[in-house]
Amino acid sequence: MKRCPPLGDPAALRALQDALYVVGGKWKLPIVQSICNGNHRFRDIERSIPGITTRMLSKELKELEMNGIISRTVHADIPVTVLYEPTDYSKVYGPIIMAMIEFGLVHQQKMKQELTGRPRPATASVA
Repeated sequence: MKRCPPLGDPAALRALQDALYVVGGKWKLPIVQSICNGNHRFRDIERSIPGITTRMLSKELKELEMNGIISRTVHADIPVTVLYEPTDYSKVYGPIIMAMIEFGLVHQQKMKQELTGRPRPATASVA
């Protein structure tokens, strides 16, 4: 069985905590994925993520902007238009999202096996 990565180094633990702060929570990854998939206006992002509230989306967008993951541009048209765009730095999310999808697929299969008592081969290959 593989062991967990060692976190005896306080700097490594702080780095892990920082990473969890930036990507953690229920909504940040879906928000980034929505923006990267072409939803740039607040209402479009909100509509693309079932269950998110206006207040939560606003809070999470501010945090993502503060951490340099997205940019917010206000266009002084009538009416005013606000667009959210992924930054170049947001590309670091790609491998994280893919790894989490792969983990989710493996985990779903494991839970199905435990519930049914029948082993099934895990197929968690994400291209």
